[in-house]
Amino acid sequence: MARIRVACQTYTWEMLGDAWQGQPTDLLDLIAAAGYEGVEITNTMIGDFAGRPAEFADELRRRELRLACFAYASPTGFTDPDRAEADLAGACEALAFVSHFPEPRLGLGGAAHPSRGNLCAKLDQAIGFYNQIGRLGAQQGVSVNVHPHSHFGSLLESADEYAYLLDRLNPEWVSFGPDTGHIVRGGQELLACLQRHISRITHLHLKDTSADGTWQPLGQGVCDLPTVLHLLEEAGYDGWVVAEEESEAARSDGFAAICRNREYLRGLGY
Repeated sequence: MARIRVACQTYTWEMLGDAWQGQPTDLLDLIAAAGYEGVEITNTMIGDFAGRPAEFADELRRRELRLACFAYASPTGFTDPDRAEADLAGACEALAFVSHFPEPRLGLGGAAHPSRGNLCAKLDQAIGFYNQIGRLGAQQGVSVNVHPHSHFGSLLESADEYAYLLDRLNPEWVSFGPDTGHIVRGGQELLACLQRHISRITHLHLKDTSADGTWQPLGQGVCDLPTVLHLLEEAGYDGWVVAEEESEAARSDGFAAICRNREYLRGLGY
């Protein structure tokens, strides 16, 4: 029987910028104490462990955690041809890191640019990159997915933009890693989006938002998360769901926020 596992994303602390002065091991302590099975960490938050995957794996084992995903993003959202070489080098480093872990998964950030001019050309640049990394990942046994967002500069928000992306990603190399909150903030109907692309989803972020796009703790916004999880169960989904918290409450007390989210998901049976 399919079993959905619950992980925690480290963006709760990454969004604090320089106000966060802790270490990756501090994040692991907090996430383990909150009762999660796994962690999704980013290229920004991995710190000195980036070149030491075996040591990071040891730290996970000490806390009985699994690496659910390693998330790699670029400052230019993979849309700048002049940045392509640097983006490729960073992604190859990320693949090399994550390949050391069981069920290795690399999540690539969504296409972004401050301007929506020449939108298709920018999306095509990013999609070419995603397919390239997906092919390299397949050669190394690493699953690769794309994670669209709704932050400033996102070029992947509407239903048509999601369809443009998925129609052009090679399904043998690259899957879909959507985010419930970003789908809603991008103006889509959440369940319709997930149902449309359910066969491509291999990784899912759970976030909640109010109708006006303000981040909320899980269960306190407009995202119908119980129905989302039921939809995954019905589809036989056996991957990770990753709780991610960006609300103002999380800025003041990240640990309390992730504990609250974990209890909410336990209340739903996960």
